[in-house]
Amino acid sequence: MSFEVAICSYLEPELVDRIRERFPQLTIHYYPELLPAAQFPADHHGSPFTRTPAQQARWQAMLERVEVCFDFDRLTPEVQRNAANVRWLQATSSGIGQYAKQHGFDQTDIILTNAAGIHARPLAEFVVWAMLSFAKDYPKARQQQRAHHWQRFASDEVLGRTLAVVGLGRIGQEVAKLAQLMGLQVIGSKRRTAGLTAADLNVDKLYNHSELAELAARADYLCLVVPHTDETENMVDANILAQMKPDSVLINIGRGALVDEPALIDALVSGHIRGAVLDVAATEPLPEDSPLWDMDNVIIFPHSASTSVQENSRLVELFCDNMARYLEGEPLLNVIDLKRLY
Repeated sequence: MSFEVAICSYLEPELVDRIRERFPQLTIHYYPELLPAAQFPADHHGSPFTRTPAQQARWQAMLERVEVCFDFDRLTPEVQRNAANVRWLQATSSGIGQYAKQHGFDQTDIILTNAAGIHARPLAEFVVWAMLSFAKDYPKARQQQRAHHWQRFASDEVLGRTLAVVGLGRIGQEVAKLAQLMGLQVIGSKRRTAGLTAADLNVDKLYNHSELAELAARADYLCLVVPHTDETENMVDANILAQMKPDSVLINIGRGALVDEPALIDALVSGHIRGAVLDVAATEPLPEDSPLWDMDNVIIFPHSASTSVQENSRLVELFCDNMARYLEGEPLLNVIDLKRLY
């Protein structure tokens, strides 16, 4: 079988060569000059970029011929309508359900596969770092450093503390596994728990998503790892925040829309919860006037906790695995259900 494939965001040349070597029967289109330049490793958005009319015509002509796309940053609705031969699109991110719906993919026959599992390790390490940052009182040390003030203090340990993981997919399970190795008690929730035990998911006790209030009340660290859907939007609201312990920390590596941000700000200002580590925000980039920027008990990451220098290599491995399945007519990995949005 032979058809054409478009790589629609930056990849290192050696990784493009890896795809070509694995599938010599396919025509692989990769034109870096038609793509935004990567600003850092595994940057799939790139620097601001506008194609010339000639470049756009070349890009459009190429997309009209391809059957498979690696990534879709430039597959706008207008282009999508003309890319009549595209049958499968491999995304480079996991949480793309809302994006896919907003851009009309749920109205097409295109198979969308995401990058679920690729970011599990870097995100799990980030959560460990987030917990240790507050256990070792990094916010206090940061304050003292800014003030050029040397004052010894005692810090805590994570040993014996409770981590609640909301969302026990591959990322949540990896978070739970690392936390257990560090001696935390780990509890967690999953939307579908039928036939599963706590041990299957690397947790000490398993809850349903409907029991979020109980999870929040038990947690020293409450970690959100679920996608943004109608069901999960604002799932951590004022009522859930009110259940949390005064010395607890919220860690959000899911999506900003999971949290009622004004209610979170109120809880942080009042001291009802100790702090928050946020890799995502309700509006991204985080608005310049957001109070979260200047809070000493908040650590902000620019939606970068999942981005690792190993990411592109892992993505290409996943893509090649799926391509082999596609060629053999086998079910693809990580197919998105566009009704559930994950």
